[in-house]
Amino acid sequence: MSGPLRGMLIADFSRILAGPYATMLLADLGADVVKVEAPGGDDTRDWRPPVRDGVSTYYLAVNRNKWSVVLDLADADDLVLAHRLADRADVLIQNFRPGALRRFALDHDTLTARNPALVYASISGFGTAAGADLPGYDLMVQAAAGLMSLTGDADGPPYKAGVAVLDVIAGLHTAIGILAALHHRGRTGRGQHVTVDLLSSALSGLVNHAAAYVSGGVTPQRTGNAHPSIVPYEPLPTADGELVVIAGNDAQFRTLCRVLGVPELADDARFRRNTDRTAHRDALRPLLVAALARRGSAEWFRELRAAGVPCSPINSVAEGVALAQRLGLDPVVTVGGVPGVRHPIGLSASPPRYDLPPPDLDEHGTELRAWLAGE
Repeated sequence: MSGPLRGMLIADFSRILAGPYATMLLADLGADVVKVEAPGGDDTRDWRPPVRDGVSTYYLAVNRNKWSVVLDLADADDLVLAHRLADRADVLIQNFRPGALRRFALDHDTLTARNPALVYASISGFGTAAGADLPGYDLMVQAAAGLMSLTGDADGPPYKAGVAVLDVIAGLHTAIGILAALHHRGRTGRGQHVTVDLLSSALSGLVNHAAAYVSGGVTPQRTGNAHPSIVPYEPLPTADGELVVIAGNDAQFRTLCRVLGVPELADDARFRRNTDRTAHRDALRPLLVAALARRGSAEWFRELRAAGVPCSPINSVAEGVALAQRLGLDPVVTVGGVPGVRHPIGLSASPPRYDLPPPDLDEHGTELRAWLAGE
């Protein structure tokens, strides 16, 4: 295989989203990923609709460039093969309930006693101490971490994010941790235990909101589509729809006011600086809305974009993909007839590769069992 991680073998005992997303990113970068599935397969194979050719698109989203083998850990012969895979692997990743793999001798301590160079990555929902018995589903963690308390209208109920964003963040953290451990191994010859939990990933991913509480002693609240610290930074109505309008600094606000035909707002003492605008947001918003009401979203988008003011229509996913295509970002790659989203990282000397479509259950089982058996 090509790519910067060529020659790296990853034994992937994870399932659903965070782990498979991490291993797909690494597979795209050249690692050989063996996806170990229970006889029933990864849960996401049954998470449908939608489907493509009868296969769950949820599963397809995070499993390209992998080899699938079914191993029943309760079967003695299959367990032997699982151990052989772990002994050969550079990386093992799993998201079983903390401690669950100990009875199969597939835990970190047992495996690294035999294979001290192994990088062993564990993903949990709430860590391995008092939260070890809690299942790690994204929605649970969105609720537990406070993300839902920040999502929705100020006077409405809390909402979940529209995507399993914390699973994705945890998957990214896992990939970063694995790469850091591999770099450490390159210097020392020894692997280590990479641990990631969704709750910690969530709190890290809350960034300024978490800092508002941890550093400032302020518990942030829902503000709908508005931003607690930047004004304007929200969708605003125009003559025919809504347009996201952002003034990330005072110069952008001045340009926004000029394009909208209300330059006097930039000199108003209530709105001159961002801190002023934040304090007087309720007075500023209707003035901007009145100016935007003179034209439609598409026309304002063209004029504001040309002037360098950050703005965007509110697209559907289809329109978002189409925008990326128009911008030359080539968002879609097709592997074995299965379209998917391109790897987001560009590398000039060793770019991501797209060799294998998401595998059918046990698609490579015969070859992998023979390889593990030494035949």
